Amino acid sequence: MNMKNIAIIGSGTMGNGIAHTFAQNNFQVSLVDINQRAITNAKKTINTNLDRQLNKGTISLAIKEQTLKNIRTFTNLKEAIWNADLVIEAATENRGTKLSIFKELDQWCKQAAILASNTSSISITKLASVTNRPDRIIGMHFMNPVPIMLLVEVIRGYSTSNETTQTIMELSRNLGKNPVEVNDYPGFIANRILMPMINEAIYALYEGVAGKEEIDQVMKLGMAHPMGPLQLADFIGLDVCLAILKVLQKGFGNPKYAPCPLLVNMVNAGMLGKKTKQGFYDYE
Repeated sequence: MNMKNIAIIGSGTMGNGIAHTFAQNNFQVSLVDINQRAITNAKKTINTNLDRQLNKGTISLAIKEQTLKNIRTFTNLKEAIWNADLVIEAATENRGTKLSIFKELDQWCKQAAILASNTSSISITKLASVTNRPDRIIGMHFMNPVPIMLLVEVIRGYSTSNETTQTIMELSRNLGKNPVEVNDYPGFIANRILMPMINEAIYALYEGVAGKEEIDQVMKLGMAHPMGPLQLADFIGLDVCLAILKVLQKGFGNPKYAPCPLLVNMVNAGMLGKKTKQGFYDYE
C-alpha cells in the first residue's frame, strides 16, 4: 500500500512527536486534537524540537521549513481523516476513549486505510473488535522522544493480516526506525518487562531500602541504563505507569503486577512526574 497521507489523533507528547517524525520524512500529516490549545502547544513543541536539530546540525533550515509545511492541524476529526492512508491514534491511555475513537475511525476512514494505535498496553484485538476491518488494525508503539528513539513496537492483533503487518514494518523502516514485531498480550514486550522493574524500584523506595537517587544510580552505573527507573517513571508519567500496571495485573491475574501503594498515592495526589513538575523528583 502506498502511504502518503498520515493522520495522527492526539497532539500530546507522543502525538506531536509522531507527527514531527512523519513530516520530517516527507509524509503529509494531519494532526488532530479536540483542544485548540493543545494543538497550539504541539506546534510550538515541534518547532522547538526542529530548532534543536537545526542547532545540532542534524537537519538544514530547508528541512525544518518543509517539515512544518507538511503538517496541517485540525480540531474536527472527520475533516482530518477522510483521505488518510494510515491513522495513528495517540490519545490518552484509556480503553474507553480509544474504543470510542476506533469506532469513529472505522466509520469515517476510507475502507483501505490502516488504523493503528500508539497504545502502550491496551489490547489491539479489543480495539479491532469494534471495527469492521480487524485485519487492518495494528499497534505502532513509538518510544518517547519519538524523533530520537529508534524502536517501534509493532503489535499484531488476533486478526491483523500479514499484509498489514508487513506494510507497517516497512513503513517504520522508511522512517529510519527499527520495528520489532510482537503479539497482542498484556503489556506487549516493552512494558511487560519495563513496568515490573519500575514498580519494584518504587517498592524499594516505599520500603526504605534506599533513597531515590541511590536506586537510580545503581541502575545507571551498575546496569548501564541511561536513566534510573524512578526518573524514567517521572518521564513516562506516573499515571501512565499506574494504568499499565493495572492492565498487566488484570490481564494476567497475577499479584506480582500489583501497583505499589506509593505509586497509587502519588497519582491520587496529582504528582504525575515531569508533566506536573513533581513526581519522585521536582522539575522547574
